[in-house]
Amino acid sequence: MPSADTPASLPFAGKIALITGSGRGIGRAIALHFARLGADVVVNFFRNRAPAEETAAQIRGLGRRALVVKANIGDLQALDALFQATEEHFSGLDIFVHNAASGYNRPAMAQKPKGWDWTMNINARAFLFGAQRAARLMRGRGGGHMVAISSPGSVRVLPEYVVVGASKAALEAVTRYLAVELAEQNIVVNAVSPGVVPTDALQHFSTFRDPDLLPRLAAANPAGRLVTPEDVAQVVAFLCSPAAAMIRGQVILVDGGASLLLHG
Repeated sequence: MPSADTPASLPFAGKIALITGSGRGIGRAIALHFARLGADVVVNFFRNRAPAEETAAQIRGLGRRALVVKANIGDLQALDALFQATEEHFSGLDIFVHNAASGYNRPAMAQKPKGWDWTMNINARAFLFGAQRAARLMRGRGGGHMVAISSPGSVRVLPEYVVVGASKAALEAVTRYLAVELAEQNIVVNAVSPGVVPTDALQHFSTFRDPDLLPRLAAANPAGRLVTPEDVAQVVAFLCSPAAAMIRGQVILVDGGASLLLHG
């Protein structure tokens, strides 16, 4: 029997992964999943340090290295600082996961320029300019992988989601362009679009304050349950594996089949 730490069980051993917004929710699950598979991880947060430090402590408990960096990735100077800290600490990068997201949840006719700029800068612009910085760190390591976390709101109309939906549509377009331009550098770029995932982020949507809604959605899902952060993390890791080398510029929908159904 192979030991628990054989190369087959640690496919990302020796790899460096940077996951934005990885203190909580989906980002935290992605960070921990990569650590379990052998990667050292850069944990990024903006407002809440305690959850980020807890995530880092769990990563270290798995025997991996972890670096915690505070940065509002919607600010280009802070984005620079995030990648500079990564380079100084780890000397390179193999995996860049753009997970951090924000947004002003209002109807289209109630949106304001500030909310548009804030949302687009964090959700879409940060991936483009983060990719530029990540690619430079990946070149010296022979290539790498980038994954953006999108949303079904990029193509569907969700309540009070207009600026987030527009930013996610832009994010998916950026993914396709990066996939083509970075292919010659052996950098694989894709996106993952999760369905409804029960995390603290849902508290910002008035629709999800109905305590009966999530159980109803789970029951209606062909998979019989909702998507978990760990479901998303496993797909992200797959897209960063050699098995997914010929998947480029795609948006992988992870929703248990919920979007296949027509609802009146």
